[in-house]
Formats: sequence, C-alpha cells, structure tokens
Amino acid sequence: MDASEENNVKAVRRSKEEKKLLRKQIKASHTLLKHEGIHTTPQLTRSLVVANGGLGNSVSREELSAALKEMGEVESLLMPPHKPYAFVTYRCEESALKAYTHLNGQKLQCGESSVMLYLAYVNSVTYEEEASVPLPEGLVLLEDFVSPEEEALLLAAVDWSSTNEDVTAQKALKHRRVKHYGFEFRYDNNNVDKDKPLPAGIPAECLPVLERCLRNGQINVMPDQLTVNQYESGQGIPPHVDTHSAFEDTILSLSLGAKTVMEFRHPDGRVVAVVLPGRSLLVMKSESRYLWTHGITPRKFDMVPACEQQSPDHVTPEPGTRSNLTLSKRGTRTSFTFRKIRPEPCRCAFPSACDSQGAPSTLSPSTPSPPALPCCHADAARLEEEYVHRVYDAIASHFSSTRHSPWPRVCHFLSSLPPGSVLADVGCGNGKYLGVNPEMIAVGCDRSSALVQICAERGFHAFVSDALNVPLRTASCDACISIAVIHHFSTEERRLAAMRELVRLLKPGGHALIYVWAFEQEYNKQRSKYLKDHNKEHNGKENLTKNTSEDRREPHGKSAIQNSGHLEEGYEPVGKVTDGKLSVHTNRTAFNTQDVLVPWHLKEGKKPGEEESGDGVKRNKRKEKSKKVLTNQTRTDSNPGLSPGFDASMSPGLRLDTDDATHSPGSKPSPSGTTQTSSSHLKSESESHLTAVFHRYYHVFHQGELEQLCSQVDGVKVQSSYHDQGNWCVILEKD
Repeated sequence: MDASEENNVKAVRRSKEEKKLLRKQIKASHTLLKHEGIHTTPQLTRSLVVANGGLGNSVSREELSAALKEMGEVESLLMPPHKPYAFVTYRCEESALKAYTHLNGQKLQCGESSVMLYLAYVNSVTYEEEASVPLPEGLVLLEDFVSPEEEALLLAAVDWSSTNEDVTAQKALKHRRVKHYGFEFRYDNNNVDKDKPLPAGIPAECLPVLERCLRNGQINVMPDQLTVNQYESGQGIPPHVDTHSAFEDTILSLSLGAKTVMEFRHPDGRVVAVVLPGRSLLVMKSESRYLWTHGITPRKFDMVPACEQQSPDHVTPEPGTRSNLTLSKRGTRTSFTFRKIRPEPCRCAFPSACDSQGAPSTLSPSTPSPPALPCCHADAARLEEEYVHRVYDAIASHFSSTRHSPWPRVCHFLSSLPPGSVLADVGCGNGKYLGVNPEMIAVGCDRSSALVQICAERGFHAFVSDALNVPLRTASCDACISIAVIHHFSTEERRLAAMRELVRLLKPGGHALIYVWAFEQEYNKQRSKYLKDHNKEHNGKENLTKNTSEDRREPHGKSAIQNSGHLEEGYEPVGKVTDGKLSVHTNRTAFNTQDVLVPWHLKEGKKPGEEESGDGVKRNKRKEKSKKVLTNQTRTDSNPGLSPGFDASMSPGLRLDTDDATHSPGSKPSPSGTTQTSSSHLKSESESHLTAVFHRYYHVFHQGELEQLCSQVDGVKVQSSYHDQGNWCVILEKD
C-alpha cells in the first residue's frame, strides 16, 4: 500500500470514527432533551452541557474541573445534585470550541472507573435551585469543636486492642467496632441496664470537651454514658430515633476522622442532609432528638459543598444551596456519642414517638407490635416510610446481592422493544433490568438512595424518586416497567396513583409491564417453585439450604421473601386483616391475608453473586458487574434504635444469620458460613444463631384485582395478563 492509499484509508477510518462520535452526541442530546428538557444548539456558544460528567455518574467537581480548565478559563461550573450531567461556561467562545473539539468522546478517569464525555452547546444555563431546608428544631452543628491535637488524644484514648469486654463492653461487630463506657448499650433490647454500670467510666481525655460543653450551654448535666463507634468507608446506619426511655434529652455526637453526611427525616417526609466534618460536634435536643430520625446512607462517596470558589468574581453559594457541590470520598470515621441515662420514664412532648408514653419500641427482642392498616393518606405515607423505604435503605447491600438474574418474561418484553426506545424502570432496585437491552435508552428510578447508588456504580442511569411523582416529562417514554413495586403501596388510592403515573410517562402507543405479588401461590393446579421446594424438604427427598432473604421466584429488585409452606387441601383464603392490625407473614407459607408484613433476615458475610446450592455449599452464580459493593450497617453511632420495620433478636458480635426456621431440623452454620444439615440433634434455642429481622409491607393481589385496577385508569387498555411464578402481571397499551 503506497502513501496515498494509506492516507485515504486513514481518512475513511477517521470519518467512521467521527460519524460514530456524532451519533453518540446526538443520542446524548436526545436523552437530555427527553428526560431533562435541556435544549442543545449546533451554534457555537460559551456554554456547554457535559453529558456523563455529573455527580450522578460519580464524577467529582475537582476531576471534571481539572479537565475543563485545560481548555481555557472557566467562568462557572454547575453540577446539579444526582444528575448525570454538568454545565460549564467559559470566558470566551474559543475556549468553549476547544473543549467541544478535544473533550468530546474522551474518557475522564474518576478514581477506579472512567466515563465517556459528550459535550453540546447550549444557549443558556438555567437551573432551579432547590429551596434550602432549615435544620430540624433543636439541632446544632458546631464545626472545629475540637482541635487536631484534641482529636488525636481522643482517638488514642480508645484502646481497640483490649479484649476485656467486662470493662468497656467492646464488641467486634460485622461492620464496625464499638466500645461502651459508663453503661453498656444492650442491642438485644435497645436499652441499658441502669443497675449495672461498667467498671470503666467515660475516659478522662473526654472531660475537657464535656466541661466546655457545660460552660457553653450545650448541656446542663454531665453525661454518664459513652458509645464509641468506628466505621470504615462505605458503611452506613439506618434511620432511627434514640430510645426515649433510655436517655435524657440532649445527645452529643462528636465526629472524628473522615467527614460524612447524615440525613434527618421528619415523619411528614421532610429530609435534611447535614454534612458532619471531622472534629465537629452535633447537638441534638428537643424535636431533632425525639421526633426526627437520623441515619447515614451506606455509600463510598457523599455529595458535599465544594470548598473552592469558582473564580475571583464568583462567590461560593451560601450553606444549604445545592449547585456548588462535589463528591467527597468517605474514609474511616469514629464517633463519640455522649448521653445521660434517664432515671425516670420519658415525658417528652412527642408521645407518638415515645416508648415511655405508649409508642411501640423501635427495637425489641421479639417481633414489634404490628401497625394497623392506614385510614388516611398521612397514615399510608408513614406506614410506607417505616416499613418500606427505611427497610430497603437498611438492607440495600444484602438485598442487591440476592438479585442476580433477570426474569425471562421481563427480558422478553424488554428485548422486543425497537432499537432506540426510551425505557423507564420505575422502582429499578439494583438496576438488573437496565442493561438487558443495550439498544434502548434505559433510565431507572427508585425510592432507595442506597439502591440508586448501586445502580450508579454499575454504570446505569438512575435517580432517586417516588413512584407517585416521577420527574420525567409526560409522554416521554416508549415503555415503562414496574416490577414488584406497586404491591408496596398500602391503599388502593395510592396503588392506582402509581399506575396512573406509569401511564402518564408513556407515549401514545407505548407499553407498560407491571408485576405484583400474587395471593394465589397455586394457579392452574401448579404450585409456585418455592412451594415445591418446601415439599421436597418436608418429604425428605432433599435437604435444601435456602437463603430466606432471596425469593428466586420474584422478578425484580423489590421482591418478597420466599415462602416455606404448602397449600392445604380445601384452603380458603381469608383476605382480611384481623383487628385492624397487619399480620407478620411466615416465610415460605401460603398467604391468608392480603396486607402483610414480610420478614427480611439480614445476612452479613455473604458475598454478592453467591448463593447456596442444594448441598449447602456456596457457589458463584454470577459476578457482580460492579467492583464496588456497598455494605449496610444495622446499628447506629448514637443509638441503634431502628425503624419499626426492624426487629433484632441477636447478640452483638455474632454473624447476623438469615438461616431461620425454614431450615431442616438440626441445621447449623458451618465455619465457612454455609449451612450444614444434621439429623442427629436439634440445637437449643440458646445455642442457635440469632437474627436481625426487618419487616416490609406488602399488599398481595387477588386474581383479577390488578386488571380491575387498570380498568380505572383512563386512556389505557390491558393488552395481556398472566400469572408468572407467584406474580400477577399485565401489559398495558396507551391509547
């Protein structure tokens, strides 16, 4: 090949590469327009939108800013929270042209991963700043409360090498190390034994800090109990309220080491995210201590305000604004939580959340008192917050590790969509359906920020949203799926509203696939697979070891526990809730009511992508797409009282075991963490592993109920309906 021919080949190759890049740019612009209403322009301007360069794609401000500044002087960089894009404005059009030319289609390295950037010009940058939410009443954050020298002294005062548990009640829990001083916090009853103080009181190194709090008025009495927790990167704690009857009003939480973000939630749905820098003191009093839950979402990165100013004439936004954000990688964080033991019952002004005044305890050694069915919208929202939303945030990592293989009939629906179709997966869980058909444009949303974070780490486009109000444009989707989601809504009105929201998103002629859990686990004389498995166990044909937290028959990221029972001959479903209270469903048994609480047995130490085979030996089913796996923390750095959806009947230090009564008699954990079945003896209750149990609300659907609900939605028709391994399913078509 001579030189001229070689140049021609290179020109053709460049042309193909340029065409491919152009197609991807157009696709990115189309996605931004469809889902975000962002209009791009072919004309040169000083401002560009950077697709894939957003906080929602785990791109930090520092990483993106460094690449953009190489092209010229940046006037402003706007990175909306949770979004997969950013806006950059240059001082001059020449710099914008250089960025457009050199960064388009280029990979940006972001820590261990990378993203491909696609840039397009925009005429203007508009972003509606979310209103700043004030801190909860009684909450005060004092930054730099201790000096670096004091921080070092405090950390050195905690001797983690000590093994004398009788002195400081040190526990080596799965996801943290914990020490108690003054009094031991008991994780089996969510309280303290006030008559049994520990030999080790609060360390002397803490006294100068506490005396300063007394002088400054943060507290009016010296604390007598200290809990020290140490967390590694990626660990979190579920939302909780510290037990009223255990401790007095004011609680102090001193953060040492790495910064983190703590979320405060009010029962009415308000959420306030508070950045806790290292060496800061958080003071919780009154409403913030008694009524608001506080927790930390398990993830490796937090969105926090950026430290740097964008340019000399651009002032950093006030605290509380959300446009000047960046990602902060979590590190090791140690919290010192100081409390005063309460000698008398609590008489606070918040009886609805007070265990001393009749409210159910958030943590008890036995199953918590089940809630009643909601009688109004506010009751329904509270029930779902406590028994759905909080639970999924708490179990997200374990939950995701049990959701591997997409269901065949859901895959068939997705694979039948034409190339270029826009899909919305509402309630996407860990995103296992977002990558089924690579020729479609798929976006997911979920109420659990922890699950959305897992989606982002796997490279999927997902955002946090309630299924009742999805922030996508009307008629913007060719297809929608709602897999194992609508059954979590606790009233017919809310289930209907969720269905109408799906239909709103569809274009005319678009299709929606909906799966809900079925009351009828035996259909057309065929039992669901898990009922067959149960029969095998009871007939003695096989000794099966099951992970009770994974329902291999439920299709999606938001699924129910496997049942372990068989339908009795002549069984008549009751379908009513007794005494207005929800019943707790027995795992792997037939349903006898439609509205139930289904247990989730939190299992730690089980690797993602592994499940147990029939002989009790773990085998790798499939490797996770992501190298990063979020871990969950089921205790708190101030008090491990959890949401009412949580039930703990475990001892600290023991592995949280999901292998419960569904095992064959005599089953016991092996040293490797798998379960071995022995028929020689049955372990006593005191010897058996104890479990951490969460409860999720479900409304299981009777035959025909899903179609009847669809008939109440205008402008849509049921194209087909079927029963798929214990689920009722419909495909809808919009007129």
